[in-house]
Amino acid sequence: MGYQWTDFTLFVLLFILFVSVIAFNRITQTHKVYLAFHFIMMLWPLGQFAIKMTDFPEIQLLFINMSFVAMGMLGPGWLIFVFFLTGRAAQLKAGRLLVYILPAALCVVGALWNPNELFMSPISGNYLNRLYGPLFWMLVLIQFAYFFTALMNMFHSLKTVSSVNQRKQLATALIGMFVLTGFGLLDVLINVLLAQWLPVIPGLLALGILLSDVCFVIAIYRFGMFDILSMAQRDIFEHMTTGIIVVDENGKVLEVNRAASPFVQSVKGENFEMEKLLAPLQAQGEVYEFLYRYNHHPYEKMQMEFSLHESAGRHVSIQISPVLDNRKTLLGRIITFHDVTELRKLVVEMNRKNEALHERNLELITIQEELFRVNQKLEQMAVTDGLTGCFNRRYLMQQLEHEVLLNMRYQIPFAIFLFDIDHFKQINDRFGHLVGDEVIRSTADIVRTKLRRTDILARYGGEEFTIYLPHTNREQAELLAERIMLAVGENWVDAGSERVRVTISMGVLSESSEDLNFDDPKEYLREVFSGADSALYKAKDGGRNRVVMAR
Repeated sequence: MGYQWTDFTLFVLLFILFVSVIAFNRITQTHKVYLAFHFIMMLWPLGQFAIKMTDFPEIQLLFINMSFVAMGMLGPGWLIFVFFLTGRAAQLKAGRLLVYILPAALCVVGALWNPNELFMSPISGNYLNRLYGPLFWMLVLIQFAYFFTALMNMFHSLKTVSSVNQRKQLATALIGMFVLTGFGLLDVLINVLLAQWLPVIPGLLALGILLSDVCFVIAIYRFGMFDILSMAQRDIFEHMTTGIIVVDENGKVLEVNRAASPFVQSVKGENFEMEKLLAPLQAQGEVYEFLYRYNHHPYEKMQMEFSLHESAGRHVSIQISPVLDNRKTLLGRIITFHDVTELRKLVVEMNRKNEALHERNLELITIQEELFRVNQKLEQMAVTDGLTGCFNRRYLMQQLEHEVLLNMRYQIPFAIFLFDIDHFKQINDRFGHLVGDEVIRSTADIVRTKLRRTDILARYGGEEFTIYLPHTNREQAELLAERIMLAVGENWVDAGSERVRVTISMGVLSESSEDLNFDDPKEYLREVFSGADSALYKAKDGGRNRVVMAR
């Protein structure tokens, strides 16, 4: 079964070529059309490989359909790409484009529909071996008609163009068309018409696609694009506001645009002398160092700013960039002149304003930091209790409305603890409010040490507290409640010459994940707290210092 990897190998090569075009080139409109065409071509070997990797007829049919959709769109894709390659993309109006695509689209629909198996039929229920019907041959004929039309367009363009580069480009693309057409004919001849007498040769069409694709890439990138692009570049060069002089490796002027005339008087064909240009100028940097680098380091990029001698206050930036070929051989240099007078004025003005703004910003930063600290304190005060540091009742209820909705949606069990300090009024009356506050504070601290990070402890009012415990079932809630009660019971608070033992009574309500169902979260929470409150009163009536589980 080693032959089955032939199509996959060709697909990988096509994919590498596809990624290379994206990674190493600037994407133009022609590139976009080429990449779309390339993507269609990649689907054929991918589908042919995928067919051989499964024994399920339904999945085989899916990959066959993908392959023939790609094959059906090869012809119109090629024809449209030829229009872009020959510089006639403007002729592709919407109506004309529809006419080009319609025959292939109808063939693709016929291949996908496959009425009465007129396109193809499986042999022994397996699409790895199949028989082709008249709709298949119609698809093949229409594809060759597309290729013939594209060939005629290419031959016509070869007769009309005069550019040597464009002729080479079109000739290379024409070779690719012949390669793809030839391999397509071989594939149909050997693997379809003569399949009964000759062994199947896998990957014929895919190999033709790969070789033709290589020709396309060479046509686009080796011989350049079109003369129209050179004309556009020339027009841009002449109308740029930046002065540009192009010199060869010996300093001979090859091109100079109009914008360079205010800075230097040079004409094509004469030698450009940097020393003569800088002699009357007031340079902002080291002139001698710049000239030395210009004369002895032609491969380096350089930049210097100077002021014009005849125009006081006018500043110009000169930049020099080398032009290198693929072998890093120096072909020439590009010298650009930028009038930076207004920029220099803006820089000076901005520096002055920035100094004033910097001082102002330091003041604002100080004020902002102070406001941030105050806001943090206010936010903390808005949600917490000042005595214990626990969350307050308002924050708890807001948070619980959100939590119970999540618990109902995801069927999460939870528990609510409601507890208060036993005989707290007697402690207050006997020892005073300061001791009472210490009892409340120390009780909250002890309870907090027994909770998880996800649990919420809130002061419900006076000496009464509430704990919300998500992801907690009834057994876990009962166990944790006992631990909390025992931990608080071991707490003794100093009250002058005496020590006060603190105990709590607790009502616990546990909700299992299966029972969570309600419409109004506020009403539901009222019922929850009512149940926990009833359990708390039973704990008090039962003698205090105990836990009672609500039903």
